[in-house]
Amino acid sequence: MSKIIQIGSGMIGSAMAYDLSQKHDVTVGDYDDRSLAKVKKLNQNIATQKLDVTNQSELKRFIHESDIVLLAVPGHLGYSALKTIIESKKNVVDISFSNENFLDLHDLAIDAGVTAVVDAGLAPGIPNYLLGFHNSQMEIDTFEYYVGGLPKYPKPPFNYKAPFSPIDVIEEYTRPARMMVNGQIVTKPALSGIETMDFENIGTLEAFNTDGLRSILFTMKHINNMKEKTLRYSGHAALMANYRNAGKFDDDQILKTSKELFTAWELKPNEPEVTVMKIVIKGENKSVSYSLFDEYDSSLDFTSMSRTTGFTATATVNIILKKLFNEKGVFPPELLGSHSKCVDYLKEYLKERDIHINQKIEKY
Repeated sequence: MSKIIQIGSGMIGSAMAYDLSQKHDVTVGDYDDRSLAKVKKLNQNIATQKLDVTNQSELKRFIHESDIVLLAVPGHLGYSALKTIIESKKNVVDISFSNENFLDLHDLAIDAGVTAVVDAGLAPGIPNYLLGFHNSQMEIDTFEYYVGGLPKYPKPPFNYKAPFSPIDVIEEYTRPARMMVNGQIVTKPALSGIETMDFENIGTLEAFNTDGLRSILFTMKHINNMKEKTLRYSGHAALMANYRNAGKFDDDQILKTSKELFTAWELKPNEPEVTVMKIVIKGENKSVSYSLFDEYDSSLDFTSMSRTTGFTATATVNIILKKLFNEKGVFPPELLGSHSKCVDYLKEYLKERDIHINQKIEKY
């Protein structure tokens, strides 16, 4: 039994702590007493502690006895906390969607003898693992993926509920979207490039450009064409573009807007939601596609976004603990994916938790 220290006990953090506590000694730290109490209710064996992650000395003391750290804090807190964890010579898995380039910490992690895996959630996360695997098996020309967390029963005007921090969702709607087009990195506005797509379990959705490729633009820069798009119900992108164009996402209005949207977007207790993802990898005259559809778990009150994001992260924690991957440095999941045993473990781990990644191969 390993000692795991988890930082962050929000919606996704609760699912991760519960999952890890089935086989490990888990301690969770957070500044929010209410979310810590919710985690404790899931399993009394989970230890909880109030923590100010911005206090470097407090953070170092908190993780001192850990075998590995799982970091799940809002994006604006992620990079600094990750740096402190690496400096403390602790292996770490991170799902904090920070703007900074975490690969800048690679040499620091090597010097500390640490394995740090970042962006180890749903997306980025699962698509990275699968891309890394296929990149080791074939010459890829095109990689694209589409992903969204959505209410099962949408209500206007937004037709959306946020399964994680609204301010992080707004960041998706404002940060320019980078993609690879004919071997060159191209930047387009977020919310642009709207197209409609049909999905078996949920119907027609719209897909629009967001900046989800992240590390893949650099670790897989030999792939000529790559893009990522977010999925929403029809009309949502245009509404959010109106908010952005009206200045509601500007620095002087963002707090007011996020409070307003938090009220409108908050998932109600036991409100069903779903996660939808499609991944397409093309090369060598074949197309390999993956699809994922997951729903709210009413028995544990875990959102599908918590399950798909959180259990990918906890699988990654176990991959490191089992030494299926033990290279030193900072690694996005596509670099773990080049090791087939890591991908096999991830798929089986998710399958055991009733999260199914379905594959389809077509020749052309």
